[in-house]
Amino acid sequence: MAKDYYKTLGVERGASTDEIKKAYKKLAKQYHPDINKSHDAEHKFKEINEAASVLGDEHKRQQYDQYGSVGEGGFAGGAEGFDFSEFMHGAENYGFDFGEIFDQFFGGGGGRRRRGGARRGSDLLYKTEITLEEAADGVEKRVTLRKNETCDECGGKGAAKGSEAATCPKCNGQGMVRATRQTPFGYFSTTTTCPQCRGEGRTITNPCKECRGTGLVEDEKKISVKIPSGIEDGMRVRVTGEGEAGEKGGPHGDLYVDVHVKPHKIFVRKEDDLYTEARISFSEAAAGAEIEIPTLKSKAMLKIPSGTQSHTIFKLKGEGLTNLKGYGKGDQQVRVIVDVPSRISKKQKQLLEEFDAESEKADKGVFSRLKEMF
Repeated sequence: MAKDYYKTLGVERGASTDEIKKAYKKLAKQYHPDINKSHDAEHKFKEINEAASVLGDEHKRQQYDQYGSVGEGGFAGGAEGFDFSEFMHGAENYGFDFGEIFDQFFGGGGGRRRRGGARRGSDLLYKTEITLEEAADGVEKRVTLRKNETCDECGGKGAAKGSEAATCPKCNGQGMVRATRQTPFGYFSTTTTCPQCRGEGRTITNPCKECRGTGLVEDEKKISVKIPSGIEDGMRVRVTGEGEAGEKGGPHGDLYVDVHVKPHKIFVRKEDDLYTEARISFSEAAAGAEIEIPTLKSKAMLKIPSGTQSHTIFKLKGEGLTNLKGYGKGDQQVRVIVDVPSRISKKQKQLLEEFDAESEKADKGVFSRLKEMF
């Protein structure tokens, strides 16, 4: 029993080529095996292709309308004998560009490639070290790279001056070649990248001597990289357009700079805050003092109140790093360590004993006052 191709595509018998094309696009997208994973999707997709290849070909459609089938080399009311290659060529001849349809659905139609298409250049990665001071203020680094740049001699075309690339004779400029083989289920056509032009669709018979036909030459370039203030160790800076040049006039890639902040001999960084230590004497801790503290940019005076215990942390407001996102500045946290001398003189020992005795009297006086209260 002959198949009803109009019913398969869901169109009327008098449908125009545009209507058939529209119906095919909708159904092909719905039932393509790469998208639809149901068990009958592949069979349904084959039926849709079969119907479109007949109704999209003016001669085959006329024969089908008159006899209900297609003659030799096409369809005889069934799936056997289906020549996908003929279907593709015939469809293109009568206004159906199935490659275009597949490009829209699948971004290139299973490997179909734009002829002579420009390609974006590769991204590059560079590593650099900066000091904590440079991280605080921001710094501009000059880096030297060897990378591919567009050939000035041929302007990136790859062909010598005065000559042009020719259409590839193997694929006729398509960039793809088709191979058809017969299987127990009929003819099966596969499409692969043209081995002669590598998918470009054009070949260079007289290549540029400077770049040897590639359109690219290796060159050394010095690049200025702005590293923002507040950057943290391990962060990455992107320099747009400073990667390798693209092929066939394609855009440059980007340069990525990995930043390593070297350890500091005084400060430890935690986000936007800086941590440091200051050693004070026993007498300074007991009586109080004002000491000088180094900061990242200069120095600051820190007031130590009397009775300060060892490992107490004091804050120097705004002496940290600028926040990378512009949310103000961090602080400097100073941990004071009370130094206990390992050796003391007789005079120092005597004074400490007197101090201890005086402390005991003061404590007793406090206890006496507490007893009187109760």
